[in-house]
Amino acid sequence: MGYDITRFEGEVDEELICPICSGVLEEPLHAPQCEHAFCKSCINEWLARQPSCPVDRQPITPNELKPVPRILRNLLSRLLIMCDNEKFGCSVIVKLERLEIHKEECEHNPKRPVPCEQGCGLVVPKDELREHNCVREMRMLLQTQQLRINEMQCNLNETRKDIDLLKTCVQECIRAMRLANPSVPALVETLEQDETMRWIGSLQRARVTRWGGMISTPDSVLQTMVRRALSESGCPPHLAAELMENAHERRWPTGLSTLETRQSNRRYYENYVCKRIPGKQAVVVMAVDNPHMNDDMVLDPGLVMIFAHGIE
Repeated sequence: MGYDITRFEGEVDEELICPICSGVLEEPLHAPQCEHAFCKSCINEWLARQPSCPVDRQPITPNELKPVPRILRNLLSRLLIMCDNEKFGCSVIVKLERLEIHKEECEHNPKRPVPCEQGCGLVVPKDELREHNCVREMRMLLQTQQLRINEMQCNLNETRKDIDLLKTCVQECIRAMRLANPSVPALVETLEQDETMRWIGSLQRARVTRWGGMISTPDSVLQTMVRRALSESGCPPHLAAELMENAHERRWPTGLSTLETRQSNRRYYENYVCKRIPGKQAVVVMAVDNPHMNDDMVLDPGLVMIFAHGIE
């Protein structure tokens, strides 16, 4: 639908008038054969009913329509038109090419976004400001955000399930390969080592500020929480199982196996290279990260230390 011709200042050339709606051309297109020009919405609606030019009835399809020549676009852009918000008090007359820019800035535009000054700071259309309720809008915003968070959580859970399924499939494939080919175990071991190193490299270095907060005999609930965190961090399943077996002092090396030995060896703790288990007051001490430590202070492939507090 074109622009109402009564909004324009001065005469408008008939070449700039849409033959369908009799308004000034809006987003004009023309038929290449006969070069008749029409508003984009007008001609598309027309061709949906009959595939011919409205003026001379020559056959035409939507795909054949082309933008009008530049000279016609220039003539349109120079036309002077009244603002859409004239009925709301705007008396500005602008060139057609600047109409949209002016409408966004027009102080009489009832849909112009304005900030709420009652406290919430939300930006709302000017004509809705009088009915705007800060509490109601903030509540709706919070509900929307909560729905988005719930949706993201569902997507994350589905992704985790897919990853776990993929890991299970890979493990089954590895088992089948081991049974089918005696030379596969060495290759599998190399792949597992590479996977382990990538995971270790993804963890952040941790600093233990309170070694006295170490929990040497974690209960099953605490171990389950740490095991889940290991899995979510990307720890290979076979490695996570070994590490969690080594989360209790009964599996720790001799230098850590009793309270007395831990107290006597505390001076060595600062030499540990520890990696943070994301989201938990726990670290892993991997043998590959600690070749400088004595054998009585490390365990292959590593051990988990869980703390009540003191991890940075």
